[in-house]
Amino acid sequence: MALGALPDYPWDTIAPYRARAAAHPGALIDLSIGSPVDPTPELIRRALAEATDAHAYPSTVGTPELRRAIVDWFARRRGVPGLSVDEVLPTIGSKELVALLPFMLGLGEGDIVVHPAAAYPSYAMGAALCGASAVGVDDPADWPEGTRLVWINSPGNPDGRVWSVDELSVAVRRARELGAVIVGDECYAELGWVEPWTGEATPSVLDPRVVGDSRTGVLAAYSLSKQSNLAGYRAAFVAGDPAIVERLTTVRKHAGLMLPQPLQHAMTVALGDDGHVAEQRERYRRRREVLVPAVEAAGFRIDRSEAGLYLWVSDGSDCWETMGWLADHGILAGPGVFYGEAGARHARLSLTATDEHIAAAAARLTESPRD
Repeated sequence: MALGALPDYPWDTIAPYRARAAAHPGALIDLSIGSPVDPTPELIRRALAEATDAHAYPSTVGTPELRRAIVDWFARRRGVPGLSVDEVLPTIGSKELVALLPFMLGLGEGDIVVHPAAAYPSYAMGAALCGASAVGVDDPADWPEGTRLVWINSPGNPDGRVWSVDELSVAVRRARELGAVIVGDECYAELGWVEPWTGEATPSVLDPRVVGDSRTGVLAAYSLSKQSNLAGYRAAFVAGDPAIVERLTTVRKHAGLMLPQPLQHAMTVALGDDGHVAEQRERYRRRREVLVPAVEAAGFRIDRSEAGLYLWVSDGSDCWETMGWLADHGILAGPGVFYGEAGARHARLSLTATDEHIAAAAARLTESPRD
């Protein structure tokens, strides 16, 4: 099936709200896209510099050191012991994996990709790129026959939902009943804000309590963009069912999808150091503690948002009305409808702004509550 017409890139459509917010006398505060603003840790930048003599082609599967670092990280940080190096694969950021996975799995016309009702748009775009159909359904009992791929996003973007071990177990069982591959997009796993996620990792779909003694049909995707401020590096990986990982590896070898050698070394160093992750988590925790009461004082309700980088806010209004009100206060948000019709009465506020900008946004919200 030939690639058909694609929709406009959604973020391009908020330009009028950006201009409106920029006209505020105190200047624009951008809380729309979750792009890190804090420095890449020095030990990672140093590792990148040390590996710049990259005269040979890099390995698609990753260096032995990187593969082992991913395996060790899953055991240490995600409660997933026993992975082999054949069950992990580095990717060029997580978005390309999300967008290309349906194609790489051989999906096409007549196949269904399931994603959350309020979801990262690239799940649906991945279906569109290969001619499959995408549906947003949260309850596994309602996942339709014909489903070939299921995306679980925990902690979720935009709503910060965390799936419990029991909920993930139900999801995996249902996916297996349907003969579907299920993928946990877990890129915000280190950023839990409410109990019990303040003191323990959010569960992985690869957790033995979820999958039992078999990882068949199950993958987990992770990115270092958020925990390590490596969005500009495009550093991510996928792990799970070795047969699927082998297929993805073969496709990627043919397509030339490989992570540059210096970045593989930088990832290895990043995955071996938990200290910088704790420092970045603390930055986001402080910003969240400043922004949450201000959002509520302004008359908004915060739904879910127990983890992740965002506040999922609503006062019952259409999201574009909320976007306009925030823009008049110099604040640019993300319109909830970008994440599906389930978000049409929400807006997404990101914690990825400087301390100064978060404080200024909080002051504007507190001083000018909605009527």
